[in-house]
Amino acid sequence: MENISNIRYGALPSNSPYIKPFRMVYVQDGITKDADLLKVHDSVCIIIYNRTTKKLIFVRQFRPAVYYAAVRESGSETDDNVDATKYPPKLGITLELCAGIVDKDLPLKEIAREEMLEECGFNISSDRLEEVMTYRSGIDSTGAAQTMFYCEVTDDDRVAAGGGVDGEMIDVVELPIDEVENMVKPGAKNVSSPGFLLGVLWFLCNKKPQ
Repeated sequence: MENISNIRYGALPSNSPYIKPFRMVYVQDGITKDADLLKVHDSVCIIIYNRTTKKLIFVRQFRPAVYYAAVRESGSETDDNVDATKYPPKLGITLELCAGIVDKDLPLKEIAREEMLEECGFNISSDRLEEVMTYRSGIDSTGAAQTMFYCEVTDDDRVAAGGGVDGEMIDVVELPIDEVENMVKPGAKNVSSPGFLLGVLWFLCNKKPQ
């Protein structure tokens, strides 16, 4: 996963299938304002608890935006090419909930079920997914909706290793609950999204085995 090289930046092509930048202009209380926004897909994510191992299941992958932020903090964001030796790719590797974009005309539960199979290797029926909540992510620039689900699995549900499809490079990670609890303690530093931390807190408050 960390075998990444030839890192460079470039302009966003106008035909990107994932991000469409645009500007919204509006008048608020007599003052004309504008906002630069991004049109992106909505998404789903799944909190997965393995009853056999008594562990939570996450995924780990390289996120270019996180890597760029780490490089930017060093003051090197203006370089067209990035030295991967000086800035190792591990700076962009995040721990996440199993998740995926909504790019199919299918019920959200079915999309979530497919993501569990593709990313984590668990084959379950969609009726085993419990809807947790829907919220807006990226409210400053996208306003996209993300719907969170919860699912309990066992080792018998695992039919493949997971790891993603279409060139994705995803590691499946199982962590014990005590280790997960450390991620939300005061002073914790995580290379993870707010949605991930929300999912962890929701599990600890609502589903943690007694």
